[in-house]
Amino acid sequence: MAKVSIKPLADRVVVEPAPAEEKTAGGIIIPDTAKEKPQKGTVVAAGPGKKDEPVTLKVGDTVLYGKYSGTEVTLEGKDYLIMREADIFAIV
Repeated sequence: MAKVSIKPLADRVVVEPAPAEEKTAGGIIIPDTAKEKPQKGTVVAAGPGKKDEPVTLKVGDTVLYGKYSGTEVTLEGKDYLIMREADIFAIV
């Protein structure tokens, strides 16, 4: 897990997406053009929350989120997603 120099505001969190699957369960190698976007990642930074709604996620949590959730950003050569806590479905 990387340490990031970004502090999200309000109820937003920064997630480092898990790497896309390289092989199927049967051992077939998936080409780059056919890889699914990951829907699982690790929280690397979390905002303080809103006045009446503190953020319940913490750095290090592994989470599941929607396929098209968040905004993609690149920091220090790594890709991250910034999304609202409400866009996250579950902690794994």
